[in-house]
Amino acid sequence: MRNFRLTAAAALLTALIAGPSWSYTPGTYEASAQGMKGPVKVAVTFSKDAVTSVKVTEEKETAGIGTTAAAELPRQIVEAQSTKIDGLSGATVTSKAIFAAVEDCIRQAKGDPNQPARSTAPKHAGKTIEAAEDVVIIGSGFSGLAAAVNAAEHGARVTVLEKMSVTGGASAICGGQWAIMGTKLQKKKGVPYDPPQALVYDLIGNGHLKNDLTTLTMFAENSPRAADWAINRFKPEFIDQKLQYRAEFQFDRSLYLKGGCGPAYRKVEKAVRDLGIKIHTDTKAERLIVKDGRIVGVEAHKKDGTKYIFSSKAVLLATGGYGANKAMLIEPLKSALYYGPASATGDGHRMAQAVGAKLELMEFGKRYPNGVEAAPGVAKSIIQGNYRAWLQSGILVNNEGRRLINEKASNHDILTVLEKQKDGMLYLVMDQATWNGFRDGVHTLGITDEDLEKWLAENGRKAPIFAHGSTLAEAAAAAGIDGGTLEKTVARYNELVKLGKDEDFGRPAAFMKAAISSEGPYYIVEQKPRFATTMGSVIVDENLQVLNQEGKPIPGLYAAGEIVNAVHGDDSSPGMNVAWGFTSGKVASESILKALGQLEK
Repeated sequence: MRNFRLTAAAALLTALIAGPSWSYTPGTYEASAQGMKGPVKVAVTFSKDAVTSVKVTEEKETAGIGTTAAAELPRQIVEAQSTKIDGLSGATVTSKAIFAAVEDCIRQAKGDPNQPARSTAPKHAGKTIEAAEDVVIIGSGFSGLAAAVNAAEHGARVTVLEKMSVTGGASAICGGQWAIMGTKLQKKKGVPYDPPQALVYDLIGNGHLKNDLTTLTMFAENSPRAADWAINRFKPEFIDQKLQYRAEFQFDRSLYLKGGCGPAYRKVEKAVRDLGIKIHTDTKAERLIVKDGRIVGVEAHKKDGTKYIFSSKAVLLATGGYGANKAMLIEPLKSALYYGPASATGDGHRMAQAVGAKLELMEFGKRYPNGVEAAPGVAKSIIQGNYRAWLQSGILVNNEGRRLINEKASNHDILTVLEKQKDGMLYLVMDQATWNGFRDGVHTLGITDEDLEKWLAENGRKAPIFAHGSTLAEAAAAAGIDGGTLEKTVARYNELVKLGKDEDFGRPAAFMKAAISSEGPYYIVEQKPRFATTMGSVIVDENLQVLNQEGKPIPGLYAAGEIVNAVHGDDSSPGMNVAWGFTSGKVASESILKALGQLEK
């Protein structure tokens, strides 16, 4: 008996020392899981005791984000012999899809999908690399990369730090609306006059007098030439359309980038790489290095354990916002549905504060009234679907079935009405023709037919509410709306369409061309507040140099993009974030070049 116990103990000790064991039925197995834009299919090959190959055989993910995960994760899974590794930061949905599909294959091969990863200790823990640059840019969105290109083309040595595995942040995934005020393209599209003072007036109105006037004035004066430069330099493709009407503006200014921001962003990124500028991904800036009151560099840590000490003549913070950091939010932002990038954690704000910078408008964020709760606490935007619905016969109602506002009003005005409702929602009502346009619109935002079919199958039983029925009353019942009142509301709206004038709420006649069909089916979709963009900013001067608590410039420190969003006030207007990204990046780089003596003052 004693010998048996000793033998068993020895076997257990051997197993513990050896670590996990892997056992599979050899062969190649296939599986798929839902990614951001459709199914992600994989093929996994096993020997009797190892995962020998993982291949993503089909995917339709976002270029440069999901596609990067599809290229990188298979190798990492084989190295770790497990899916219990970190996903690619910035490509969470695609990473989860790849892991789920590979785990399905592991089960098919009679393996254990919960096997822990082999040791993944940092390869270069304790290693320090020092480098000298003229300019270090923290963040790789539109503002950071625009600044990098302009600085490098004027002779500056530039490096870019990006904490995520993929580049771009919000710039790589935004919807693609760009307000091109005062540009050659706006004139070509039929608006010959859109002066800077008009932009100042519009943004002060939408920002409710909370705008930082220094940056707003600079924005209005420089946006036309910055946009002309960006359009000429990077050759982004726009949808072939007329300038879009927006209630926030006196003049039509908005155009949409073809395919959203992603394709345009990749052109900017390519320009950076073509210039030989190094983008250090998986490399998080931890602190700004100060010497004699001046910012002289950055300390950064790479995911593999390497520590970098970059000395520089200037540092540009282009780190984005803080919407993904609940600790930096207050209500109503804290409880709003978030749909922005995971990278928006306020790193730049905190680093700037640590060296004495002053912040403003930290309590504000841009909220939209057109989100659906795709997962608990997580939104997906349906704004492009709504825009197409207004071109047909879509209307907004509350849960009593009443229409309350001009559907083409500003996002802020619609949000104000929405928040007064008992259930905190409005509902978009559509006939079949309008639904078809809505469906095409949300496709551009990454919502797939599979998503829509899944939500429609629930028919209002749980969030997100995508109710439908062969009659208005049937659809209303599924959505929890008063059907009788809704029928009267639709009849009244159709009368107004026939009249050619919205006497009730002032919807522009150009968006009242079609009556709501008298024949079903009908669709009703929830409208909930969503947010991604934060307005809180470091305070800067007209050169985008960061100011300290006494209002004096911090030598060597500049900021651009969302970290300086007080330019908008407490609410950003349509298409202005892309415009501000390019403008602030261009102006910040020019200010740095002048300080370095590489551009005439």
